[in-house]
Amino acid sequence: MEDSIVQLAYSLDTFYFLISGALVMWMAAGFAMLEAGLVRAKNTAEILTKNVALYSIASIMYMVIGYGIMYPAGGNGVIPQINWSFMFGGDNSVEDVLASDGDIYYSGMSDFFFQVVFVATAMSIVSGAVAERMKLWAFLLFAVIMTGFIYPVQGYWKWGGGWLDGLGFNDFAGSGIVHLAGASAALAGVLLLGARKGKYGKDGSINAIPGANLPLATLGTFILWLGWFGFNGGSQLVVSNISDANSVAAVFVNTNMAAAGGLVLALITARLLFGKADLTMALNGALAGLVAITAEPLTPSPLAATLIGGVGGVIVVFAILSLDKLRVDDPVGAISVHGVVGMWGLMAVPITNTDATFGAQAIGLGAILAWVFITSFIVWLLIKLIMGIRVSEEEEYEGVDVGECGLEAYPEFVGARGAGK
Repeated sequence: MEDSIVQLAYSLDTFYFLISGALVMWMAAGFAMLEAGLVRAKNTAEILTKNVALYSIASIMYMVIGYGIMYPAGGNGVIPQINWSFMFGGDNSVEDVLASDGDIYYSGMSDFFFQVVFVATAMSIVSGAVAERMKLWAFLLFAVIMTGFIYPVQGYWKWGGGWLDGLGFNDFAGSGIVHLAGASAALAGVLLLGARKGKYGKDGSINAIPGANLPLATLGTFILWLGWFGFNGGSQLVVSNISDANSVAAVFVNTNMAAAGGLVLALITARLLFGKADLTMALNGALAGLVAITAEPLTPSPLAATLIGGVGGVIVVFAILSLDKLRVDDPVGAISVHGVVGMWGLMAVPITNTDATFGAQAIGLGAILAWVFITSFIVWLLIKLIMGIRVSEEEEYEGVDVGECGLEAYPEFVGARGAGK
């Protein structure tokens, strides 16, 4: 009887893990639609190419080396001892998992699948920030290094049992490890890349460059919102007992409430600042709420989760405006949503989680930011020196769809090419 219960728990938790991973994988579609909606029509095919390609690259690189770095055979807490066994089919049987840890009842393969979609999420954040002026192959080359090395190292520091985990740093589902990491890599690239032509005037003016398809951006936001239930809910890891099942339910509720709070307060903030209901700010507000609650979606009450997400929604509006004033051109607001609000999410953890401390959270925040930004800056710089990272002025004017992909997403729209210079 006991063996039957164990087998049932194993099957249920493995299925739960796989479905959660599938929901997170669907977030790749959300990022693709969001970014495609917020760039100009002449750059749509290229941004879609980046999103499908980066997901595939992340899957391969995390299999080859990333997973072995993040969950190593050993290490000193800072530098991991790479575990190569997964690539060759190791650690994926029922016996292996149950023998190594009797409290974890899920397949090793399901764990890899759940982790790999998180890697792709971090890389998707970079895609939108460098949109409309970066060379496609330079971006994809960076994706190889980011997903295979940069992301897994800082992931090991916490989720792989490294020094941040020993320090008491808390990051339930990745406000820092996924979202701040992706934003830090994006910021490094944007600083070396420069702004889009026409975005900032010599007189200090800031010129809005509207996206081509706000319905598509809205659809992308709803897809991301849905996928986040797997992102945060799956991070509870198991669901086969009453306590964990209740925890998963609480995480789902708090994730939803934080998104709602973020959207409403971002919309109100935009109305107070601009006198209009700004849809793009509302969409980013929902995403900001989701990022904010990701570091700790379990311990807050539903009201507290709404407020944590709401603060994220307010922060993201001011962050987007501030980066524009600093002439940091981020077409989709990714650095603000995932980076600035990711920091808020990490520092908000001790408000509701008494096991967390502000000191440990600040150290973890600084470590992730420093590691990913510095290593990414070096990699971006090397790529810039070797092959260049920015398309020519003519390609930017015509649209990177034609220059990089040889086709247009909306070929029937005469005059779309070059529009919005």
